[in-house]
Parts: sequence; C-alpha cells; structure tokens
Amino acid sequence: MNTLLKKLYAWVDERVQLEDLVQFLGKKYVPIHRHSIWYYFGGVSLFLFIIQVVTGILLLLYYKSGEALAFESIQFIMSKVQFGWLIRSIHSWTANLFILTAMIHMFSVYFEKSYRKPREITWLTGMLMFFLALGFGFSGYLLPWNELAFFATKVGTDIAGVVPIIGKPLMVFLRGGQEVTGATLSRFFGFHVAVLPGIFTVLLGVHLILIQRQGMSEPLTDEGGAGQPQKTMPFFPNFLLRDLLLWLIVLNLLAILAVFFPWELGKKADAFASAPAGIKPEWYFLFMFQTLKYIPGKLWAFDGEVFGILLFSVGGILWTLVPFWDRRSQRGERSRLMTYIGIFVIFYIIVLTILGWTA
Repeated sequence: MNTLLKKLYAWVDERVQLEDLVQFLGKKYVPIHRHSIWYYFGGVSLFLFIIQVVTGILLLLYYKSGEALAFESIQFIMSKVQFGWLIRSIHSWTANLFILTAMIHMFSVYFEKSYRKPREITWLTGMLMFFLALGFGFSGYLLPWNELAFFATKVGTDIAGVVPIIGKPLMVFLRGGQEVTGATLSRFFGFHVAVLPGIFTVLLGVHLILIQRQGMSEPLTDEGGAGQPQKTMPFFPNFLLRDLLLWLIVLNLLAILAVFFPWELGKKADAFASAPAGIKPEWYFLFMFQTLKYIPGKLWAFDGEVFGILLFSVGGILWTLVPFWDRRSQRGERSRLMTYIGIFVIFYIIVLTILGWTA
C-alpha cells in the first residue's frame, strides 16, 4: 500500500510539480506564542464556508425559487429527499457558526493589531468578506419564504429605507419594488447563490494569497522580546494537521447540532397576515435592532432611527479603516485606547444581544 502511494505521488508530481508546492509549504512557519490559538479561527471560518458551498449546491438540486414554489420545495427537501432535512439543518447551522467564527477571527486580529503595516489590505479584504457574510445571512434568511423570514426581511429593508438620500432607492433595489413580494425572493436568491459568492470567492483568493505572502502576524507584545528569537512551528505538516483536527471537531459539533436541534421551517409567508408578535432578526443583527428600539423617536434635529443607522454606518467605516488611523500600532507601539475600544465593542454587542434575546 505504501509503495502504491509513493508511485501515485510520483506520477502526480511528474505532471504538476507537486514537490515544489510541498517544499514551499515546508518553508512556511507559524509563530508560537500565548495567542497562537486565535490563528485557527481563520481556518475554521474557511472550512465552514466550504461546507456552506457544498450543502448549498445540494439544496439547489431541489430548491425552486418563486413565491408559489419556494416554501413547498423546502418542505419536499425536508420530508421526501433522503437526508434532505439533515443537509438543510447543517446549512443553516453552518451559516450561524460561520458568522460567529468570522467575528471571533476579526476581533482576534484587531486585538493583536495584525492589521498594521504591511497587512492593511489583508484586513480590508477580511472586513469586506465579513460584511458579505452578513449579506449571506440576510439574503439566505428569506429563501424558505416562511412567515418569520418574510416579516424580518420587511423590517430589515424598511430600516434600510430610512437612510437619508439613498434609502428609498436602496429599499426598492433590495425588494425589487415597493413591497416584499416574489420579486424580492427572486432577487435575494440571485444575491445569495451568484452575486455574493462570486465577490466573496475573489476576495477570499486575494486574502489567502496575501496571508501566504506576508505570513502570520505576531502580536506586538511578542515581537522581538528581549532580543530572543521567536519560536515557530512548520506550517506543513504541524500547523496544518492541528487545523484539520479542529475542522474535524467542528464537523462533529455541526452534526450534533443538526441532528438534535434540526432547523424548523415554520409557516408559509402570507403578505396579508399580521406580523407575528415579538419578531426579531437573527442574533448577529440583534444588537443593532435592540439599539434602534432604545433610541428616542426624535433626537435633536434627527429622526431617531436615522440617527442610529448613521451611527452604525460611521462606526462600521471607522472599524474597517482602523489600520489607517491607528498610528501608534503602525509605529509598533501598544495603544490602550484601541484595546479599550475593542473591549467596549465586544461588551456592547454581547449585552445588547442578550437584552434583545430576552426582551
């Protein structure tokens, strides 16, 4: 068996120069320090994205977009297709875990100041992918065309509609009209399976190339400590095998969640029905939704909802552009202010999400 594998390797190597890739990977090293565990969340996010793509393709074999067919096609997948319920449940749970691990990865990069020179573009591509991940969640939520998704999409697009100047055109663009209809479903389907994945794949390719070119960033606290050389671990096979082990653990977690907590379908959407009581967005939008509920209807000369949306928009832009205004980190210095800002943001998201969940 060992001889057969060697012959197969030699056959492939002769045609695609596999040995060059192995030697390249063998020269890549990963820094070892007390924060090294955070490196793995980028790989886990990639793994979950791959599962999303695979399960999404399997669902596409039976899913039919359209106001009259979407809900029934999901019912068919869950009740008639062998293991269809499991594939849909895995797809839905993976979507949530994907955003969670991407968020953890984003904050770990922020606190380690891994966005500093020369990794500004790596941070920007990562942030754009994170926003696209939220877009995946928002667009995919409507595809089952159930009651909860219908009214949550209506609320979400209504919020987008109050943005000054571009709000109304943006709402019409998202909905494909003035109201949430079958046109909205078709539009979200196109976003979810074609537009967003295409853009995400390009950004992912650029992101991975930049990481390979620049290597793993070292936290400021560990760089050049007392003139001692930095401990490292070979990327191949040491780090890669640890990454694969974590992928296996995540896959088992997904299986447990999908089997014991299967994703429900609910009732079919009815545009003429009243909205269910206590309707809420998905957990990753909940802190924003809850904040808007706390803001008064009028705040100085601004409408309260408009003020909240502008505040979140400015905050998102500043967070995305942090490599360009965090001058101290660019000079290799620690900044307590940046650390406090990051802690405040995490604390705010967690507290407002809990309040929104329990309200």
